[in-house]
Formats: sequence, C-alpha cells, structure tokens
Amino acid sequence: QVHLVESGGGSVQAGGSLRLSCTAPGYSYRPYCMGWLRQAPGKEREGVATIDLGGSPKYADSVKGRFTISRDNAKNTLFLQMNSLKPEDTAMYYCAADTTLPCDTTLKFRSWGQGTQVTVSS
Repeated sequence: QVHLVESGGGSVQAGGSLRLSCTAPGYSYRPYCMGWLRQAPGKEREGVATIDLGGSPKYADSVKGRFTISRDNAKNTLFLQMNSLKPEDTAMYYCAADTTLPCDTTLKFRSWGQGTQVTVSS
C-alpha cells in the first residue's frame, strides 16, 4: 500500500476552479495507475479521473472537458485541475494509486489517501 496525501480542496462558487495535489511522501516506487476518486454524502465512491505511467488520462463522463488530470513522475505527484465547477462536484476527493489494470475510472484502487473536501456553492 502507498501512503498518499492530498491537498488543495476548499470552497468555491459555481463556475470557479480548484487544483488538487497529491504526494506520496517517502515512496520512491511509481505506481502504474494513479487517479482521483470522490464521494458525496449518501453516495458511493466513484472514479473521477485516472492517468497511467505513460500519461494517458481517462475521465468520467461527468467531468470531461472540465477536469484535467496530470502527474509528475519525477516527484511522484498527482494533480487534478478542476474548472467550471458545479454544485454536484461537491464531495470528498481522494487520491488513489494501484499497479493493476485497467487504468480507468472503473478500477477498484487498493490505496487511497485521507481525502480533501471540495464544496461548490450555487
């Protein structure tokens, strides 16, 4: 398992932007697949975006065109740029990592962080 630490959450108005970051302190191994999950109150955790070691991204339909996932392999850091935020994006966002396939939003990640809260007001 990988220890992951998220940051960058907060409260914004609809239409605003946030940038989430995730690091793996003290971990030199680069997971093949990294991604972002989110869980809203009363709902199941869902995959938002994933990116493999080669930089190929995959997105949930609900965030395509608004969110951009990226990673810095040299620093073992993951990012999620969120633009045009909507109230329905409000959730706890989790950074996740795994070594298995497929690297897409259906992957049941085995490692994730404590989460960072994103709240979007209308």
